[in-house]
Amino acid sequence: MGEITYYFVFIEVVCPLQHASISKIPPKSKPFQKKEKNMPDISRRTLIKRAAALLALSKLASINALAANNPVQIGIVAKIRIPWFDNVEKGIKKAVADLQVNAWMIAPTSDDAAQQVRAVEDLIAKKVDVIGVIPNDGAALEPVFKRARDAGIHVIVHEQPGQKNADWDFELIQNQEFGEAHLEAFAQAIGGEGKYVVYVGGLTVALHNLWADYAISLQKKKYPKMQQVGDRFGVSNSVEDSYKTAVDQMRSNPDLKGFLIFGANGPIGAGQAVADRDQIGKVIVVGPFIPSQGQKLMKSGAITRGFLWNPIDAGYAMVQIGNLLAKGQAPSDGMDIPGIGAAKVETNPPVVRANKMLDINPGTIDELAKLI
Repeated sequence: MGEITYYFVFIEVVCPLQHASISKIPPKSKPFQKKEKNMPDISRRTLIKRAAALLALSKLASINALAANNPVQIGIVAKIRIPWFDNVEKGIKKAVADLQVNAWMIAPTSDDAAQQVRAVEDLIAKKVDVIGVIPNDGAALEPVFKRARDAGIHVIVHEQPGQKNADWDFELIQNQEFGEAHLEAFAQAIGGEGKYVVYVGGLTVALHNLWADYAISLQKKKYPKMQQVGDRFGVSNSVEDSYKTAVDQMRSNPDLKGFLIFGANGPIGAGQAVADRDQIGKVIVVGPFIPSQGQKLMKSGAITRGFLWNPIDAGYAMVQIGNLLAKGQAPSDGMDIPGIGAAKVETNPPVVRANKMLDINPGTIDELAKLI
């Protein structure tokens, strides 16, 4: 008869045996003979089945633990507390009701990148499942985003294509189309020639500068008689700064034809400056803005035109995508975003993209002002 080998399987929680380990002990050894008296009458096959069952349970537990919190916790950091992000917050709250998650928005008091970094650090400490950010300075956020991901937290961004250390970006417009649409509307309004000033939210706000790049590139190719005055002014996150800069530029350039603006507070400040200096019809303002905020200025002629997407949709989409990630799912091509429809999903880099550009003009302003 050949040599017989004995196996012990010790399982801590589901079996009366101790520790989940397998020991191989040769026959006739004293340790074996000593323990044999206390060994339960159980077959090797039964022990293996119980061990397999325990392994299956552990795998199931890991799947259910993809989201650390129930309900899912999603913290979203805005650029700054302005009317645009008040509307983003409306979309977040709508998604909370529809998707049964816990999501909220943090709005810094200024567009200082350090405030966004601190807000993300606070969310990491709270051990949320997902952090969403609309960055003021993507580079400044890279280290803290890495810490979030190292802690098992998903990171998504909006208005920041190619953000390092983020899982996904999502956009509700086509960037080149958006920048060029503003340039075409502006060039048409000023007759395709003359001096103009460019505003962005900040020189580190990547998407504003990308839109400006596309606009200026088209201007140089198609409208060579137009001339940009100076460099870009990073003021359009602030109505007050936009107003002051517009007044200064109109004083310094009496022949200025207008302001081409990227950043939702810029047209409000510049438009008010044009109105106050009695330059309506002489100095043109084109750029995105919240319709309810700029309705009177557009109807007076101080703002000529703008293009936009609905920030309410942006807030909703951020929560929707975050909820998918927290559940271990990935955005899929053609996924439906309420209020927007089917979205296109790109994987290199990871972007969820839709195309929902709104044309703000005197004929649409009243209806759009009822929405946002």
